[in-house]
Amino acid sequence: MKAAATLLPALLLAGPCWADTRSFRCNNDLANLGDSKASVQLKCGQPLLKDAFCKTADDRAAAKVGRARVVINGSACETVDEWTYNPGYGQFMTTLRFESGRLVSIRYGERVN
Repeated sequence: MKAAATLLPALLLAGPCWADTRSFRCNNDLANLGDSKASVQLKCGQPLLKDAFCKTADDRAAAKVGRARVVINGSACETVDEWTYNPGYGQFMTTLRFESGRLVSIRYGERVN
């Protein structure tokens, strides 16, 4: 019990939150897991940063590619998109990850100063 009492304050003071959530509030709307990229862009606007990389079947980033599936060293490649939003002062930088054109994860980073 004493260890738990010591651990709790440390967890509360920890750095950025990387836990996945089910929705992201933007422009008085919600982007939800499963939403398409088009739907998220309509709800949230243009992200601060867009990144895309290739994910092979064994989940290794093989190379940066365009929007299409390609074959690298004989392995099929799926393009994964990550969009980063700056929701404003006091909020957390937020990265939305898309696979097969659908929102699959939402991660919160550093607080915006």
